[in-house]
Amino acid sequence: MKDFYVNTTSPDKIYNYSNITSNNTVYVVTCIIICIVLPLTLVAIYALYSQVQNDHVAPIYIINLLISDLIQLCCMIVWVSQCWQRMIYKIANYTYVYCLVVSVCFMVCVALERYLVIACPLWYRFRRTIKISVVVCVLVWIVPLVYFFTCRVTFDSWGHCFMPRYLFAYSTIFFLLPLPLLIFFLVGTLKALSASRVPDDEKRRVVGTLVLVLLIYTLLFLPTIIWHLADDLNDDTFKSLSFMFVRLNPLADLALYVFMRKGTIDKLLASVCCCRMDSNDANNPTV
Repeated sequence: MKDFYVNTTSPDKIYNYSNITSNNTVYVVTCIIICIVLPLTLVAIYALYSQVQNDHVAPIYIINLLISDLIQLCCMIVWVSQCWQRMIYKIANYTYVYCLVVSVCFMVCVALERYLVIACPLWYRFRRTIKISVVVCVLVWIVPLVYFFTCRVTFDSWGHCFMPRYLFAYSTIFFLLPLPLLIFFLVGTLKALSASRVPDDEKRRVVGTLVLVLLIYTLLFLPTIIWHLADDLNDDTFKSLSFMFVRLNPLADLALYVFMRKGTIDKLLASVCCCRMDSNDANNPTV
């Protein structure tokens, strides 16, 4: 298996997500992620699908987000299995990069949907339909696919991705666009909270979801984007950590699903309050 490398002298940017698995620590972490997240993701998709059948529109974006995570986990299985068939290796790399783009897009869709619950509650209540959500999901799956096929993004026999410099710059801008959007959704939601008639528990769940989506994007995706932007950055430790953070994306999305369930935030707040009360009682013993 060839080593991960970046050629800064050629006009193309070269990178490979899979060869980071050669690091023993990352290899073990990847195996743990697969063993834990794969079965839980299947259970979560089944639970959300049952909600959609009951005419709940909101989980549709989460279902597609988890499906993209499921495909990423399948690509990780190919990597940790040390498959030496070059065509399978190449397809796994291509699919993984594609699903990363899809995952970021669905994160934005989830944040937008949560923002509309607070900022435009009437529009969200009376205009939202399953058809609109399905159309958005189809576009999210198709647009990155068209991008990969129309642009000069190629893989060699071992799965190294070759991309022209100008095209790589456009891709980096695309990955950076969600950051101002997620910040806008969060700030807009906080400003609209006082005038919104949404129940308090729903407000807490919406704000918590937006904060978590922003954290997932900032902590897991931004390090890799920074590494891609910095041509002179050849720190192997930062490189391995940034790509390991990206592989934690399915686990983070699973946490997002649990966080969006009704009652989760209330239980967390209740547990925090109980801990504070217990600590206060311990510090102030009765005489």
